[in-house]
Order: sequence, then C-alpha cells, then structure tokens
Amino acid sequence: MKTAMRAKDAPRLSTVRLVLAAIKQREVDERKELTDADVVAVIEKMIKQRRESIAQYEQASRKDLADVEKFELQLLSSYLPQQMSDAEISQAVDAAIAEAKPVGIKDMGKVMAILKPRLAGKADMGKVSNLVKSKLSG
Repeated sequence: MKTAMRAKDAPRLSTVRLVLAAIKQREVDERKELTDADVVAVIEKMIKQRRESIAQYEQASRKDLADVEKFELQLLSSYLPQQMSDAEISQAVDAAIAEAKPVGIKDMGKVMAILKPRLAGKADMGKVSNLVKSKLSG
C-alpha cells in the first residue's frame, strides 16, 4: 500500500485498500485473526466478484467499467499463490477420483471435498468442478 501511495498509483491503491478492508471485515465478523488460507479465500471471493462484474459490464456495453474491473482482477490475481497448470489439475482430479472411488456423478461432492483443500488458491475451482463433472459422467 505504501508503494502505491508513494507512486501516486490511485487505481492500485484503491484495490489494495479494498483487499485490506475485506480482510479486516472478515476478522471482525469472525472475531479471529485470519490464517493465510483464509486470506486466500477472501481474495478468491473478490476475484469471483470481479469476473461476474466484467461479464455484466461487457454485456451492457460498458467497456470503461469492465476495464477497471479487469485491472482489479489482474492485481488481485497477483496476490494468489502460483496457479496450477491444466495437466497438474487433471492429475489432482484423477488422484482424488481414485481416492474417493465415486459410483457416478452423484458422488461428485465427495471428490470436490477432497480437492478443495488441496487446490484452494492454486486453481479456479469452477474449472476444477467442470473437469470433475466431465470425468465422472464420461
């Protein structure tokens, strides 16, 4: 935040302040200090919100607002751990399927319960969910 202030980088400063406020709000709500995993979850939630906003702004032909959200999305993503490649995600899904031994698509929840703690912050869980669904149904 100090770096953004010194550089007079208003958009970056605004986004950093949003992240810090969201983290502080969750700490106050839950009356505890957040762990690194909790902070990653807060940032992931903010990223998801930005993606939804970008889709809505582009649908409404508001490129100016979509560009602001894209900048925030890029900045928020830089605070997450290194993202896994598609091949690594596929291997993790295969391992979880072997571990859970699902009977069909109805056991998708068991597989996702195994994957969520392993992949949190390292992969887009929407993409993971779609991959699990396709592997279980196909």
